[in-house]
Amino acid sequence: MKTSTDELLVFVTVIDSGSITKAAEKLEQTVSGVSRALTRLEQKLDTALVRRTTRRLQLTEEGEAFLQRARAILAAMEEAEESVTSGRGRPSGRLRVDAASPFMLHCVAPHMKAFSALYPDVRLELTSSERIVDLLEQKVDIAIRIGALQDSTLHARALGTSKLRVLASPAYLAEYGEPKSVEALRAHRLIGFTAPEHLNRWPLREGRKAGAESFRIEPSITASSGETLRQLALSGWGVACLADFMTAADVRDGRLVPILGNLLRDERQPVSAVYYQSASLTGRVQCFLEFIAARVKL
Repeated sequence: MKTSTDELLVFVTVIDSGSITKAAEKLEQTVSGVSRALTRLEQKLDTALVRRTTRRLQLTEEGEAFLQRARAILAAMEEAEESVTSGRGRPSGRLRVDAASPFMLHCVAPHMKAFSALYPDVRLELTSSERIVDLLEQKVDIAIRIGALQDSTLHARALGTSKLRVLASPAYLAEYGEPKSVEALRAHRLIGFTAPEHLNRWPLREGRKAGAESFRIEPSITASSGETLRQLALSGWGVACLADFMTAADVRDGRLVPILGNLLRDERQPVSAVYYQSASLTGRVQCFLEFIAARVKL
């Protein structure tokens, strides 16, 4: 065999990372070492796999074909490792979990010390993305998604639902007053999402308007992450509509105050863990799902 698995891993990591420098950081190797491994692989295959420019890396046609085979080989190796260790009843191997930053910070990260104590052979990789990631493209094993699921090709484990509330800090309310109606809310500083647009429709009934079951806000400031919105609300910047999973402790401790409760519809966001079924992942995926479902109280 001309190539080594280390060289395959370097090649795949370079492509997934988008640069040799980022791949070196991820692999905990030197930039020169990763560059040499990639060059050595191309020399062994006697073909160029990647076109290098000053700004980016681009796969050649041969590189595209080889990347698919390289991924399959590395996946088969993980499956072989899993088949040996799972026979001993001990999940092991790398597990990549992705979630929006608020859910990762408030519902996943606080429990990972306990998870690692139970499953020391599972190597966790936690990533945060504010968008819906492609599990195969990003090499994610489990993604936590908030809201209705769209992709029917994925397996899903329901983790619960989280209520939405309109909130502001005591300092903001002391300075600007508490709005008592949707119309009064229009005069306040509202904190909204950059995207998607439907997150800027708050579950508020507009009094006299028949059938008006949501209120489209005109944000005074926007952000892409719910955690950024939470921090803005905590600082007294304005009013936000956020889920209980990230604000329950703030409300309990008086850092945020729910408002307009009499006009609020009981809208709850479903929270699900989604994954592709794979023999090589079954053990560690299932142990993570069972663990997080028992600890996330929604």
